[in-house]
Amino acid sequence: MKYVLVTGGVVSGLGKGVTASSIGVILKACGLRVTSIKIDPYLNTDAGTMSPFEHGEVFVLDDGGEVDLDLGNYERFLDCKLTCDNNITTGKIYQLVIDKERRGDYLGKTVQVVPHITDAIQEWIEHVAMIPVDGKEGPADVCVIELGGTIGDMESMPFLEALGQFSYRVGPGNFCLVHISLVPILNVVGEQKTKPTQHSVRRLRGFGFTPDILACRSAKPLDENVKEKLSLFCHVPAANIVTLYDVANIWHIPLLLKNQKAHEAILRRLGLLGVAREPKLDEWMSRAETVDTLHDPVRIAMVGKYNGLSDSYLSVLMALEHASIACHRKLVVDWVSASDLEVMTAKEAPNLSEKAWSRLKVSCSFAYDNADGIVVPGGFGDRGVEGKILAAKYARENNVPYLGICLGMQISVIEFARSILNMQDANSREFDPDTRSPCIIFMPEGSKTHMGGTMRLGSRRTFFHIADCKSVKLYGNVKYVDERHRHRYEVNPDMIMELERAGLAFVGKDETGQRMEILELPSHPYFIGVQFHPEFKSRPGKPSAPFLGLIAASCGQLDALLEDAALSNQLTKKNAPSNAVSKRNACQIGNTKKSAKSLFEGSLYSNSNGFLA
Repeated sequence: MKYVLVTGGVVSGLGKGVTASSIGVILKACGLRVTSIKIDPYLNTDAGTMSPFEHGEVFVLDDGGEVDLDLGNYERFLDCKLTCDNNITTGKIYQLVIDKERRGDYLGKTVQVVPHITDAIQEWIEHVAMIPVDGKEGPADVCVIELGGTIGDMESMPFLEALGQFSYRVGPGNFCLVHISLVPILNVVGEQKTKPTQHSVRRLRGFGFTPDILACRSAKPLDENVKEKLSLFCHVPAANIVTLYDVANIWHIPLLLKNQKAHEAILRRLGLLGVAREPKLDEWMSRAETVDTLHDPVRIAMVGKYNGLSDSYLSVLMALEHASIACHRKLVVDWVSASDLEVMTAKEAPNLSEKAWSRLKVSCSFAYDNADGIVVPGGFGDRGVEGKILAAKYARENNVPYLGICLGMQISVIEFARSILNMQDANSREFDPDTRSPCIIFMPEGSKTHMGGTMRLGSRRTFFHIADCKSVKLYGNVKYVDERHRHRYEVNPDMIMELERAGLAFVGKDETGQRMEILELPSHPYFIGVQFHPEFKSRPGKPSAPFLGLIAASCGQLDALLEDAALSNQLTKKNAPSNAVSKRNACQIGNTKKSAKSLFEGSLYSNSNGFLA
């Protein structure tokens, strides 16, 4: 097994996650199998109880692991399925060691950071690196490890010590260190300053590491004299210094690395030059160039409560981006604070309310040839809920394409009950425990006392109960689909019959038929709510079905898409075995019927989901 360690210096937020993912992409393009590990030095055992404002979104894996958002980058870039063990935290390591100490595994020895904590870290890395994540048998060739935070952080010390021991133990031909640092350009003098990177590398060398590759974040490519200076003071060959300069979109990052021959430096260090092939990144180049040339906008209003930090909805944004690229549209997201839409805000801060409603209505001036849409993503707590309900009401009454995710689905049920069934006190027990019309209730198996890992988490199966609905067509006419969940509350099964009689269709349910997973308004151009989080399984070349439907509806392509879905289903029944759809191709598309076929095929899931006969 070969290991690539990615560290960062000077400041956080330099893009270590995207860089580590891009390194994985370029190594995979060289014909190598790649897996990834993210090390987070915080004491939490996982990211499940952390506020999105604090650390960005919580990414959910198939096995129910609530992990750092960088694992989402790894999965999207590498098209793999990771496990919760691919995210190492200080809390996990210390819990493991303390549990072993309580069992007496250390035979009375004094338990210390060195060697017990450091040994546990190394054993964890070695064990997880051997687990395949690409659906093939046997371990990967290379494991890319990202160390969170910056060099010198107090909480990172045990991990640096462990990784130092680890690099010595596996040997120089099996370990490559990529250090990402900042080379700022000061407006006063207008030149690239190397001192921050020099100090960062000096700090790194103080822990016993010398970078094999130096990746410098800067607004523009490094000047040759700057490279020479960094090479001299950081003891890194100039050929091994690459610039991660500002680019139009993240799809350019693997191309930046390739064009600067970063893969050759890594392969040389790992002794794989004779094994690997020249990287083939035609798909990435095509995608990057396509995104750069998109001009026709599709405007999506994101009605949320964590709008102060875009990383809070990173996977939703990426899923929208994937779908927009497939529909050949330039994504424009209008951030709308849910609480600013509420009646109370209109009374107390009318200017804020007017701006929020203006932003929502401008984004959603519905015209079928160039329509826009609304997304209400998941969330917890009652802040902004009434605003989200009003956004769902606006979408329903004005035929605006709408996608509600998790809480976004639940509030659409509440709105429907209030407006159509005239249940004025309809609510969720999460927000009003005493409501007489509880549309949303707490799941029986949940815990109200312990927060971490007690929700309905991970991949769960949803069965389609209506064969002729938008959702089943978007998913490729399958019998069921597996999607990832993260919720404590669900639609009240006692109210389903009444809601359906009034026109709300629950087209997807769990295996018991009692838990509602997908709802639609059949009379609406596109109004879909999903209890799961489809954004977590969206991929650049395989956009998530509900997001693809939303974007297609928002730019006038949905009818052609669904018409082609019906045609594709007929052809599948008549001519093709179930595995024929594995030949799908996520082509870029326009507004023609032919391009709609490409769009539909790009949205299909693997045939393991069971096609309708």
